[in-house]
Amino acid sequence: MTSFSSDRVAEIHRQLHIHLPSEPALRVKALESVLVEKGLLDGRMIDAWVEAFAEDIGPKRGAQVVARAWVDPEYKARLIANGPAAIGEFGFLGLHTSHLNVAENTDEVHISSSARLCSCYPFSILGIAPNWYKTAAYRARAVRDPRGVLAEFGVDIDDRVEVRVWDSTAELRYLVLPQRPAGTEGWSEARLAGLVTRNSMIGTDRDLTPRTGEAV
Repeated sequence: MTSFSSDRVAEIHRQLHIHLPSEPALRVKALESVLVEKGLLDGRMIDAWVEAFAEDIGPKRGAQVVARAWVDPEYKARLIANGPAAIGEFGFLGLHTSHLNVAENTDEVHISSSARLCSCYPFSILGIAPNWYKTAAYRARAVRDPRGVLAEFGVDIDDRVEVRVWDSTAELRYLVLPQRPAGTEGWSEARLAGLVTRNSMIGTDRDLTPRTGEAV
């Protein structure tokens, strides 16, 4: 007689489903397939939009803003005083950045952003929000245990540095202005922008020091 093992069945079930997309992703894919089948949507258009937001619209836009603030003190002052107006100078102002607040990292303070209630995100300058940013675990722990969360990102904050968490809402988004790394004097804006990471503008990355031997 063939033996039955509930543990073995559970393991087989797990293996069969471990590589499947999440339920929301499956629903989106199903909806996309129906729209494409009915001729209401071109799948290539969706791919183009995803690529644009992920690679072109953001986070490269945000990196340009940060680099300009690093080399132009007057622009930096305008950015901190009125974020929407300052990014509007680049033509980057959009629906989700019309109420943008810019918070600056310093030697004494590290800023991290989250969105406990809505996972709100300034995607017009940062691109598509990373999956972890939208999870309930990050949204809750980023406020409750910010140093612990930052440590998981490989960011160890000295005890002498104050950590502040800015909570985005449906009406207000935050952009973290990271510190310009030492050793970049004389760099062009374009080269500086290449150092800026999406996570540094969220606040889960801090040290942007260029690697030794990095090309000009």
